[in-house]
Amino acid sequence: MRNQTSDAITAEAASDRPARLPAEPMQPVTDPADWTGADLDRNKDWQFTLTGAEIAEIDAAVADVRARGLDIKDITLEDFPLPTLDAKLAEIQRQVLDGRGVSLLRGIPVDRYDMAEAAAAYWGIGLRVGLPVSQNHNGHLLGHVYDLVGPSRDAPSTRAYHTSAYLNYHSDSCDVVGLLCLRPAKTGGLSSVASSVAIHNEMLRRRPDLVAELIRPWYRDRRNEIPPGKDPWFELPVFCFAEGYFSCSWHNFYIRATQRFDALPRFTPAQIEALDMMDILADELKHETDFRPGDIQFLHNHVIVHGRTRYEDWPEDNRKRHLLRLWLATPGGRPLPEAVLERYVGLKPGQRPAGILVEGTELKTPLTPE
Repeated sequence: MRNQTSDAITAEAASDRPARLPAEPMQPVTDPADWTGADLDRNKDWQFTLTGAEIAEIDAAVADVRARGLDIKDITLEDFPLPTLDAKLAEIQRQVLDGRGVSLLRGIPVDRYDMAEAAAAYWGIGLRVGLPVSQNHNGHLLGHVYDLVGPSRDAPSTRAYHTSAYLNYHSDSCDVVGLLCLRPAKTGGLSSVASSVAIHNEMLRRRPDLVAELIRPWYRDRRNEIPPGKDPWFELPVFCFAEGYFSCSWHNFYIRATQRFDALPRFTPAQIEALDMMDILADELKHETDFRPGDIQFLHNHVIVHGRTRYEDWPEDNRKRHLLRLWLATPGGRPLPEAVLERYVGLKPGQRPAGILVEGTELKTPLTPE
């Protein structure tokens, strides 16, 4: 368990970020992850660039695992040594888990890697931040953000990352999400991120009545990824508090989608206002990133929400927008409320979010979108 006293006297005090203080419902949250888009523009301490020596180290590790014929999911930290780069990746992990909650690493040489090489490099780096977990009912430990169905996401089984649609602000069902850009879109596809700490605090200032709505449990649509013995939905507050830590679980689309179930209550006017204000504030406080090939973005889902603008793709398959995704669990991470246990299969108090598991799930790391 994290020590809050030690958290409060870390290097945060030497920067423009506040030290974390114990968080309580209906009170302003003091946390290093409280920032605005203007703050991220002004202070680039969340951005990192690989040096030539660090890239050479990645190249060597990739070549070694390829020569040994290792499947991506079988690569361990020991299989992928990065002795020089480890210090920078440790700082990225600290920035994500205990700092701003967002980090950008630039310079992976994806232009000269094939898919297996890019996946291996990404996996080896991701292991320094957390442990990969399943992203869908197919057991994908390595996800492909790629348009397979077009701009519509209306079908209950359609996952948004397989469309070119606008993605509402949300947080994923894991501790940390990582995205590696292989190819950007022809136009659009900007990544928007916002601090859910800042959203909470600004909403508390303007509309504390809506914060009160969001600390109550909300139904979430499982979108047909239903674990054995579970309902097609689950309940979890949006603004959560556990052991003096704030966290936000924001599944905008999945919350709204529960209205398709006749068995669940209709939204009240206050609930609709609360949902709308989350998006309004996220848009006010956001920071947008135009992904470049070789960029890796890591986001701490418990303090960050993210979205994406709609995009137009290239007509050629070998030019289409393509990102690789990791969902990561972070042992020893931010305490979470017991209500999260309903989201996951077999999760025990204190364990980390384990991704999406349904009956018969087999974990795999596909090298093509599916």
